[in-house]
Amino acid sequence: MNHSQQAPLSQAQQFDAVACLGDPVRKQLFELLKASAKPLSRDECAATLGLPKSTVRTHLDRLVTQGLLLVDFQKMGGRTGPGSGRPTKLYAAAVGEVAASVPARHYDLAAQLLASAVQRSIDTGQDVQDALSAVAFDAGRELGAHAGTVHQLLANTGYDPRPDGTGGTIMANCPFHRLAQAHTGVVCAMNGSLLNGALVGCGDKAHSVVPDEERSHCCARLVPTPQ
Repeated sequence: MNHSQQAPLSQAQQFDAVACLGDPVRKQLFELLKASAKPLSRDECAATLGLPKSTVRTHLDRLVTQGLLLVDFQKMGGRTGPGSGRPTKLYAAAVGEVAASVPARHYDLAAQLLASAVQRSIDTGQDVQDALSAVAFDAGRELGAHAGTVHQLLANTGYDPRPDGTGGTIMANCPFHRLAQAHTGVVCAMNGSLLNGALVGCGDKAHSVVPDEERSHCCARLVPTPQ
């Protein structure tokens, strides 16, 4: 089963996920799979929770639809080839935790980037600020490739992108707001590297990231790249 990092859930997806886990059975299933060291089948989930298989199947399908679970199919028992039976459908948690905020915040992403930068600096001796720039750029490139377009990436990550009336885009929200207030230089530099990486990941040469001098909401904005 592929456990590669997923892009952050959009704000709408976050609220849908929280609502989905409001059901006690779905919450039990999600917590069971999150705590499990291996993917589980529908039958294993039903037996562990003492619930009917039909009930468990319905709720597992809903959790998959909401992006909270990953699905894989594996042959069980070690047998392969003709006569070995159909693969078993297995489930695993796609995210470690679910939360939603208004406006959208992604302190988890910031924490991951900062911790990765410190580790990189310790391991390589690279200046920690340079390490943070490199780590944030690489993360932005990965997120941008997943999103497909830079505007979709901005929406997914909580920037609330809006046209500025001159062909550019302002960010009406900062997903790292409290951190940026307390550590402006560090967080804004990280943010710029993340967004520049996102442009590369999207293959977007039509836009550039520039400082937003007003900084009413975010330290950066998108502008059309000069021809």
